[in-house]
Amino acid sequence: MVYRRISLLLLVLMAAATSTSSADKQTYIVHMDKAKITALDSMLGESRKWYEQVMDSITELSTQEEGDEEDNSPPQLLYSYETAITGFAAKLSTKQLESLKKLEGFLSAVPDEIMILHTTHSPQFLGLHPWRGLLFAPHFFNDVIIGVIDSGIWPEHVSFHDLGMPPVPSRWKGGCEEGTNFTSSNCNRKLIGARAFFAGHESRRGYINETQDFRSPRDSQGHGTHTTSIAAGNVEPGASLFGMGKGFASGMMYTSRIAAYKACYAGGCVTSDVLAAIDKAVSDGVDILSLSLGGSSSPYYVDLVAIASLGAVQEGVFIAASAGNTGPAASSVLNSAPWMMTVAASSTDRSFSAIVKLGNGETFHGASLNSGRPTQQLSLVYGKTAGEEGAELCNGGTLSPELVKGHIVVCDRDNESPVENGNSEKGEEVKIAGGAGMLLLNTDDQGEELLVDPHILPAASVGASAARSIRKYLTSGDGSPTAAIVFRGSVYGNPAPAVAAFSSRGPSLSDPYVIKPDVTAPGVNILGAWPPTLSPSRLNSDGRRVKFDVLSGTSMSCPHVAGIAALLKSTHKDWSPAAIKSALMTTAYTQNNKGSPISDMGFNSSDPATPFSYGSGHVNPMRAANPGLIYDIAHDDYLNYLCSLNYSSDQISRVSRQSFNCPNDAILSPGDLNYPSFSVVFDLDSENNSITHRRTVTNVGFPCSTYVVRVQEPEGVTVEVEPNVLKFRHFNQKLSYRVSFFANGETSGSAHAAFGSLSWVSWKYTVRSPIAVTWQQSQDYF
Repeated sequence: MVYRRISLLLLVLMAAATSTSSADKQTYIVHMDKAKITALDSMLGESRKWYEQVMDSITELSTQEEGDEEDNSPPQLLYSYETAITGFAAKLSTKQLESLKKLEGFLSAVPDEIMILHTTHSPQFLGLHPWRGLLFAPHFFNDVIIGVIDSGIWPEHVSFHDLGMPPVPSRWKGGCEEGTNFTSSNCNRKLIGARAFFAGHESRRGYINETQDFRSPRDSQGHGTHTTSIAAGNVEPGASLFGMGKGFASGMMYTSRIAAYKACYAGGCVTSDVLAAIDKAVSDGVDILSLSLGGSSSPYYVDLVAIASLGAVQEGVFIAASAGNTGPAASSVLNSAPWMMTVAASSTDRSFSAIVKLGNGETFHGASLNSGRPTQQLSLVYGKTAGEEGAELCNGGTLSPELVKGHIVVCDRDNESPVENGNSEKGEEVKIAGGAGMLLLNTDDQGEELLVDPHILPAASVGASAARSIRKYLTSGDGSPTAAIVFRGSVYGNPAPAVAAFSSRGPSLSDPYVIKPDVTAPGVNILGAWPPTLSPSRLNSDGRRVKFDVLSGTSMSCPHVAGIAALLKSTHKDWSPAAIKSALMTTAYTQNNKGSPISDMGFNSSDPATPFSYGSGHVNPMRAANPGLIYDIAHDDYLNYLCSLNYSSDQISRVSRQSFNCPNDAILSPGDLNYPSFSVVFDLDSENNSITHRRTVTNVGFPCSTYVVRVQEPEGVTVEVEPNVLKFRHFNQKLSYRVSFFANGETSGSAHAAFGSLSWVSWKYTVRSPIAVTWQQSQDYF
């Protein structure tokens, strides 16, 4: 009887299936209605069997076709998704996909795509000290599990040893998958799970070359090892890179457990693999997921990672995601779904300092990982004086040994992927051509951020203002230009934080109604664990080997927040992902360690950073553990929010994984999502100059407490709050308020943004939310 019902479901599919050539096949992520698939699970035991029968039915019919000379290649089932997302990934022809669309329970199919991968001092900079404060409280030793989806892990690294850790939590359902150079014994009481997902990668790019990578959780790129150590690496005294940044290396929550999910390989991360990793991590039982990767900005109903992340959040998993590394361009932020914690990148007060001394007496501050004696005063060559056309970028084959030998070569940083790729290859080109050193100059877009690379020759990076002066000196015609580089090592106490130029900015193209990113965290020149088989520069010609390396990117800031979220989870076991997110946002700070507004290193601007670059501000773990009030959000609140965005029922079903009907008895507004920040969008095409948002806060501070509102109004906007006083009488009490924003007539007609804040203040707490007001054409967004 069971199989008779299944055959009826497949009947229309088989009738439409046709044989096709494998030449036009590609991988699709197929979304299915969760309710219908759950019913099939009860018959077959698991959904994968159902999907296998779907694939078999197509294969069976194609072999019966006559008169077709094309290769009848069957569809290939890569993954079945059951927890965070409902559906499967399969390699299908166009005609096979059309057949699937007629299947009962089918919701949508999206082509697979490639995404890209977007510490000793940072814990101390964040106020976290080993064995003190939050890192010494009794709750700190609870079994919070952090899952990291990245390029894998090097399990033998000292950052992942399990000395002194208690047994693996009994609730853990994960495993330690064996593969190339990886066995179950590589896991321990610290690294309690490790899996690899490469079916999508191999379907797209062919079989993994095992001389270059591993068909296992082992990390061949270093990125995953580095990010995992930032979130949860052990305390390791004396960690450094070439003696630089020496100190205690420690993850944000170094007693938490780690589960590594490898879904990224050389060339990027295939979406089907990432979804399989998210799905498995949730079913394994992780509490926190760190996603230092991203694709493109898309509406949520076609943003596969956003869909899977909502499924994870529904299961109680907190999602930290990198904002992206394509700043400082406006609206470049990724991973902008309101249920994800989107993390920007900023600096700490530590720098790896260098001084550049020009022959005309000018000196400039720069950055370098070199140490020891300064270079001699050497001639500078640049552009045409260093080689052929394009030599200013110092790319392969552009430098002339006759012009370069014995000189310091001046090279421009690339605007294309400056963070992910680094600039070590430029140094290699200079050294091959016989150069004695290198100066790396920022463009105006890269501003004053000073990123360091482990170059294989003496080198220093300088900001945009110094770069302009150096270029002017080179073209001044005042004799032969010269320079020397003085290496100062690690310097502490610099003004910080400052938002990195590379950090992607808001507002989000896909959703302007929430401020993105949400917060910023350390992501510039971060020290983290490194595999012993890779050189720090990742150059084959570099024979150096290190235990720790320095990297930059929102890939580094994201695991900082993941680890801090684990700290909060250990302190407040009953908090939802939205509650943890709220605590991190409302306690973030917007002034640097010198008492000035946080600055923005992008565009060489001296203006303060805005919520579109740092969200609510820089994370503050100590304050976040005791925020006073929280803004909580339930699962259906997110779905109602999608209704307010005018998504169709079909589009919402793709996100919710089942049928969902928007309420007919309520007028839904994007401003009613109980978000810890306020994004106010005035439509230039509308005469309406007022918008009202509604919020509900929960008292998690003192049972009896009174909060008074304090508003910093954005320029050109009047803000009214009702009520303006909140009086709580018991713990976990909820009180609501509404905020009305009125655009002043003389300002509302100009397309720009203005910023302010709304804070609820008691004798003990300040619960702050940023306000971002924009005047836009409605068609400016998806």
